[in-house]
Amino acid sequence: MSHTAIALNPFSLMMEPERVLQTMERSQQLRGLRRHKLRPLDKPLIPYTDEALASRAAFDAELDAQDRRQHAAAYRLN
Repeated sequence: MSHTAIALNPFSLMMEPERVLQTMERSQQLRGLRRHKLRPLDKPLIPYTDEALASRAAFDAELDAQDRRQHAAAYRLN
């Protein structure tokens, strides 16, 4: 199998990750890409008030309670 065929076959690439890294390092197209440093959003853009956080917690607790009731109803023997 030629080198080009191996490079285009994703299954052979999974078996040889070193070759993938070497190919990526030699790629002019990849080197030409603009690089951006992306960071996850650690904090919300709009700060939450204590009231909003309490409301969200109450809503989540109600959903959890409904879920528990539905699961309990599925196991009742009537």
